[in-house]
Amino acid sequence: MSDASSAILPALDPMAVPGITGETDYPKIFQAGMTGATRRRLGDAAGLKNFGVNLTTLPPGNASALRHWHTKQDEFVYVISGEVVLVTDRGEQVLTAGMAAGFPAGVPDGHHLINRSGQDATFLEIGDRSAGDDGDYPDIDMVWRWVGRGQADVYLHRDGTPY
Repeated sequence: MSDASSAILPALDPMAVPGITGETDYPKIFQAGMTGATRRRLGDAAGLKNFGVNLTTLPPGNASALRHWHTKQDEFVYVISGEVVLVTDRGEQVLTAGMAAGFPAGVPDGHHLINRSGQDATFLEIGDRSAGDDGDYPDIDMVWRWVGRGQADVYLHRDGTPY
């Protein structure tokens, strides 16, 4: 039996996939508390085209994203270690290792995860890559518009003016 460090595609060692920390394309005024997460893009590393999988480590005091929902993309998270607070329109609930949450496309219930604990939390983020997906940020004056695969996302005020 071989160990993870000798994995050959289609197998992979998640920890061998480079982590990306501090990356967000949100307008600067919304980046506070959003740049601490480290994401390992496992789906990309495996060559997946139809959905993405990120192994995300969220340090204390950080959020996974601004609270949002998608018009066409389903999302799913599975907590591997630590704990996060899931915030939705229904309120807040703590998710611990082994718990999961799913967010169906087109359901206008903004969601995000916040790490309010004293230790890192690690979870899988899984989402499809639906063309034409748009997003809404119910707590702020912002919407997201999909331009096209491989192109920069567009963030707009609700009246359509760009950030």
